Amino acid sequence: MTSLFLGTLQRDLKLAFRRRSELANPLVFFVVVITLFPFAFGANAELIQLLSAGMIWIAALLASTLSLDGMFRSDYEDGCLDDLILASSPLGLLVLAKILSHWLINGIPLIIVSVLAGLLLSLSADTVLALCVTLLIGTPVLSLLGAITVALTVGLRNAGMLLSLILLPLYMPVLIFSVVAVDNARAGLPYTAELYFLAGILVLALTLCPLATAAAIRVRMS
Repeated sequence: MTSLFLGTLQRDLKLAFRRRSELANPLVFFVVVITLFPFAFGANAELIQLLSAGMIWIAALLASTLSLDGMFRSDYEDGCLDDLILASSPLGLLVLAKILSHWLINGIPLIIVSVLAGLLLSLSADTVLALCVTLLIGTPVLSLLGAITVALTVGLRNAGMLLSLILLPLYMPVLIFSVVAVDNARAGLPYTAELYFLAGILVLALTLCPLATAAAIRVRMS
């Protein structure tokens, strides 16, 4: 099982790096949003610092949603999804490898660019640290939740709009706890409770989402 998990992860990483243009699109979108954000408030530096954490998180959330459509698309088109269903290893384990691949390819670059954006927007060190920690905990949840919807909509025309409509309400708890944690860090208040809530959501998503995604794939391919 371990070798098949690692093989699936390695294969998805190789395929992603062969499609560099698709790989860069969410990151370019994120950078454009963050770059244009300060122009909406002019020289009001205090207001920019007040709203920047929420704006960074919203941009990261939307960029993550843009990249979800390709998680199972190539496997659906070349018939590999059928092979995954028929594999000897549990389908949930193979799905977890694909979700991990998606997060490594899209989540890690978003976290790095988000930290750089926080520094460029003159956020304090504590605020940038809180932003980094919430992104590290929250972005895997975005990939895990997104995988379920992607599995149900794979192969459908114009699935991107449907994905957004379904996923954005599911993402709200992660967004709320993350932004509150960063705002508390900016104000010098403790934010441990918010991190505990985010960690609990992550553990719950890690437990249930791969199984739900595997069931969604079986329903979609039946």
